Amino acid sequence: MEGQRTCQCEAPLPVSTLSEPLLSGSATKGADLATADDLEAAQLPSYGGASFSRTCLNLTNAVSGIGVLSMPYAVAQGGWASLALFALVGALCYYTGTLIERCMRADPDAIRSYPDIGEFAFGPGCRRTIALFMYVELYLVAISFLVLEGDNLHKLFPGAAVELLGCRLEGKQLFIALAAAVVLPTTWLKNLGVLAYVSAVGLVASAALTASLVWAGVAETGFHRSSTTLLNPSGIPTSLGLYFVCFTGHAVFPTIYSSMRNNRHFSKVLLVSSVLCSLNYGLTAVLGYMIYGDGVESQVTLNLPSGKLYTKVAIVMTLVNPLAKFALLAAPITAALEEKFKFSVPGPTGGSSGAAARVSISTAVVVSTAVAACTVPFFGYLMSFIGSFLSVMATVIFPCLCFLKIYKAEGIRRTEIAAIIAILTIGVFVAVTGTYTSLQQIIATF
Repeated sequence: MEGQRTCQCEAPLPVSTLSEPLLSGSATKGADLATADDLEAAQLPSYGGASFSRTCLNLTNAVSGIGVLSMPYAVAQGGWASLALFALVGALCYYTGTLIERCMRADPDAIRSYPDIGEFAFGPGCRRTIALFMYVELYLVAISFLVLEGDNLHKLFPGAAVELLGCRLEGKQLFIALAAAVVLPTTWLKNLGVLAYVSAVGLVASAALTASLVWAGVAETGFHRSSTTLLNPSGIPTSLGLYFVCFTGHAVFPTIYSSMRNNRHFSKVLLVSSVLCSLNYGLTAVLGYMIYGDGVESQVTLNLPSGKLYTKVAIVMTLVNPLAKFALLAAPITAALEEKFKFSVPGPTGGSSGAAARVSISTAVVVSTAVAACTVPFFGYLMSFIGSFLSVMATVIFPCLCFLKIYKAEGIRRTEIAAIIAILTIGVFVAVTGTYTSLQQIIATF
């Protein structure tokens, strides 16, 4: 999304490197690929001087994601009492979002992106650190998209198998390969702006999923499931990791802040968006767990009965969004690799060479994520790892540390310092325990 001063709809997205800003306040003419945070921004329709209501829609679309599928599973892991932690995570992420807003105001001309905040606070090293965390998160989320596609398509078409070059592909692996083949051409595009509008179907998909659960509860199982747990302490780290996934989106906040007609209302927009997302996530969590109890799958769509119309609607709507967003995830990774290894040849004579390099690298990225997706059997464990380690760093650790460093000289109220230290403590606890638990669960499946 373009900044407030450079209102230009659907401009080409700038080239990304690990040392350059991942979010750009304005587009660079003639650039081919999206930056890592522009990936997030590219998921939003691009408007200059966005109104309050438009910004609320944009931010809600950015934050809402495939994490909603794992919400019932998250409650099953931690028990009903873990919903209190969900509310706490939502409140903490809202507060750290306001810290990002205040960091942006420290120097509006110098700070246009999330990595800009890190550099303003701690120097170029922090910029590269934030960039690296974002690239790793993008890659893992891309893998989780393919896992989701494979699981749900296998649910729609059980028993499907094909012979290809002497190899037999069947079940989940077959559909992961097909999904990768579908998204591959989209990763070759120079301008990914067209996918931004398609990806907005995520909001519709979330509503369709919730409606499908209501339909399933009324028509099939009912809402009074006895096999539920009040509290499961051993599952709390997994629950917390999945809850943090639901509210990750802080990387796009600077772009949305800059896009607003009146950015002084950003905290209100953030509050409205947080409440809307929390209601959607919470309703899905409660409905899914009430219907399927402790037997709920890591993706609640896998619990819906096969052959039913509402099951097909929920799965189809859920599948469209990752397919549209995959190219937005892969583009910044491709651009970073292209610049890191100097594959791209700039200038009028290097156009074809640069295009060939982009196609080759993006193809390698897609193939590698497909191979990884085939070896990660549990969607919930991967999402828990992403939330516990990468999302906690982006939503809690980085904003708090940068805010303390930027405003230390000006003075911060002791009560606020105490609150930020408490939030940092919670973040470190979730990062350590959640990452350890999710890695143990992933390793145990091999």
